[in-house]
Amino acid sequence: DIVVTNDGVTILEEMQIEHPAAKMMVEIAKTQETEVGDGTTTAVMLAGKLLENAETLLDKKIHPTVIAKGYRLASEKSQEILKELAVKITNDDDEVLRQIAMTAMTGKGAEDAKERFSDIIVKAVKQVQDSNGIDINNIKIEKSKGDGIKDTVLISGIVLDKERVSIDMPQVVENAKIALIDFPIEVKNPEIDTKVSISSPEQLQGFLDQEERTIKDIVNKIKSSGANVIFCQKGIDDFAQYLLSREKIYACRRVSRSDMEKLAKATNGKIVGNLNELSERELGFSHRVEEIRHGEDTLTYVTGCKNPKALTILIHGGTGHVIDEIERAIKDGLGDVIASLKSGLIVPGGGAIEIEVARRLREFGQTLSGREQLAVEQFSSALECIPLTLAENAGLDPIDILTELKSRHDSGEKNAGLNLFTNKIEDCLEARIIEPLKIKTQAISSASDVAIMILRIDD
Repeated sequence: DIVVTNDGVTILEEMQIEHPAAKMMVEIAKTQETEVGDGTTTAVMLAGKLLENAETLLDKKIHPTVIAKGYRLASEKSQEILKELAVKITNDDDEVLRQIAMTAMTGKGAEDAKERFSDIIVKAVKQVQDSNGIDINNIKIEKSKGDGIKDTVLISGIVLDKERVSIDMPQVVENAKIALIDFPIEVKNPEIDTKVSISSPEQLQGFLDQEERTIKDIVNKIKSSGANVIFCQKGIDDFAQYLLSREKIYACRRVSRSDMEKLAKATNGKIVGNLNELSERELGFSHRVEEIRHGEDTLTYVTGCKNPKALTILIHGGTGHVIDEIERAIKDGLGDVIASLKSGLIVPGGGAIEIEVARRLREFGQTLSGREQLAVEQFSSALECIPLTLAENAGLDPIDILTELKSRHDSGEKNAGLNLFTNKIEDCLEARIIEPLKIKTQAISSASDVAIMILRIDD
């Protein structure tokens, strides 16, 4: 199985790691992924650098407890500094939200279409936002091979990776009344072991007729509820398929539970678990349900829902690897935009915030009298590894960049960072390189926690 990616978490999850300290690093990445959805590489690099710097202190015979104490002080102080430097945004700053999504997708192989993707991401997040906040699970990502990356679209409805169960069913249903069914449309097998003894051909015939009648009843009940589209979580019998297609009802079977829930949100329908409960009240509505073939894939589109609270982003791309990488980029973008909306606070990217926090930490370190001062000093130099790596990845000289960044910050340009599109040092807020505050606070807190924990291990 080949995975081609530069997404931190994906790499760490695919690696077979035995070493206990390394396993803790993977944990940091996973926390960062679930909490924010981006910034995983930052968190892991920081933790690694903190430990590397602690080693130089240990060689100078400074006790681990002292280092741990210094790191803890530095970590708390960094959180304060970050909050102080953060910039407020509101829900209506669509432009800013787009820039956040673009910053998140930079370097993820999605650069060519990032303008388009950022539009899609911001629209999707705005659409599923409700009074309870934003649930990323309501944005379904479906993949389809063929066409180019730029053909990726946002569909205000749900796209299912399913086809209609019978070829005789209509391919398109306009003004769809959708029944979401959680019971099988087939004759039930008894739950317990049973034996049916039949002694004459008439009895057998009667038994078979009874089965047919049961299925006809089910189909009639569905028809009388007014439904013309069915999404069934369980199976649909062959005879039932024939009857449904005769009634011109579009049906999909074995739809997963999570998709059923998204369908219910998008179409305003209810998932019905008992045949007798099915009535017009429980049905969902959409303007159009149709089956569309894309190359080898057959997908069912449920579109034109009124104010859907669940959506689909349909990603196109030439190969599976490309599509997977684009999916990771889009997920990072979604995570960042949601994190920014939740806290309403953002910080400049491009290494600007790290340099500024490091500078202020050094000043804070000077006020400490004990040996913790050295640990705070090392903590602030660990933060500088982020702009350093950025410069390296852009093919610039890391030392030159770092010294210029430091002098800019010393002269009071607190938003000066690296703009990798121009390879110059600029004001990152003006250049619109922005990230949610949550990425930084989460990365620093989990990285310092793990570093302190590993420091306290004896051997």
